Amino acid sequence: MSAPLGVGVIGSGPVTQAIHLPTLATLTDRLRVRHVMDVDAGVAEEVAARTRARASTTVEALLADPEVEVVAICSPHGFHAEQVEAACAAGKRAVLCEKPLAVDEAGRERIIAASRGAGVPVIVGTMHAYDPAVVAVAAEWGDLPDTARLVRSVVVLPPNDLFVGLATELRSAPPPPPRAGGGDAAALADGILGLATHDLPLVRRFVPTVDAVEVARVLRPWGYEITYRGDGRTVQLLATFHGGWRPDWSLEVWGDGCELRIDFTPSYVLAGSATATLRTAAGERRWRTAENGYQAEWRHLADVATGAAEPAVSVEEAAADLRYALTVNEGAQRLLEAA
Repeated sequence: MSAPLGVGVIGSGPVTQAIHLPTLATLTDRLRVRHVMDVDAGVAEEVAARTRARASTTVEALLADPEVEVVAICSPHGFHAEQVEAACAAGKRAVLCEKPLAVDEAGRERIIAASRGAGVPVIVGTMHAYDPAVVAVAAEWGDLPDTARLVRSVVVLPPNDLFVGLATELRSAPPPPPRAGGGDAAALADGILGLATHDLPLVRRFVPTVDAVEVARVLRPWGYEITYRGDGRTVQLLATFHGGWRPDWSLEVWGDGCELRIDFTPSYVLAGSATATLRTAAGERRWRTAENGYQAEWRHLADVATGAAEPAVSVEEAAADLRYALTVNEGAQRLLEAA
């Protein structure tokens, strides 16, 4: 059996500490964390110590480490494009970039060019697309993508801190100062690119174009309500955080004679796959497994990095998913401006 691939992690915030490190700890036969980078030296050192990895404060040091074979980019969104470029230029075997892939068209194009030019596969951390239950139901939903009439994505969760506290003892640098300006426009963009982007790649399978955004509202204290139409179909996106303990993260699709519902587990908890339910005239079928989307995605990345598999989602397709999210955001921003 070959040795586990060495992983280098850029950015050591809550997503790294509460999601990626616990996930990788379940896959040590395939992947081992060898290097952790963060601009805060104390955070980098403490998080690295949890996996007996090296710590550094620069991307350059991490990419120069010969034991780092694959790179996970878990930094703030605005750094993704340049860090993917650097990882590809360093000749790493594969890159996992957290969502969103980039924050604009220019970054999207830079990442495509870097991946193609260096021949380094780039996989985006849209874990719901890799969830074993989603993959299983997709093989069985037949013509639902052709007959879908209404798609609804709902994300109603307690604040992330509650789940992070369950998953890890968070070590973090002091919070940055409040961002000046932006208001509702910035909050809506953050919601679409930071949260809705989890499910928009799946939504795009049923509604491949965005013709018109009809509703765009920011919910208090945090959240969004968006309705748009495409190909004569309707999509509703609803998200909010609340103080209770009953999470609801679901995707529903209604078509001619077929109904799909997928109930996702919270990202910060290793609680198995989603539960996918497909209802037709023939009855109801349901799928659920012990492995979640993050575990399946990391396992797939290991296969891609070793040449055992081709990427299930190419960088071009991931870039098309980003363009779709950017189009939703652009339409929503126009409505806010006109209000």
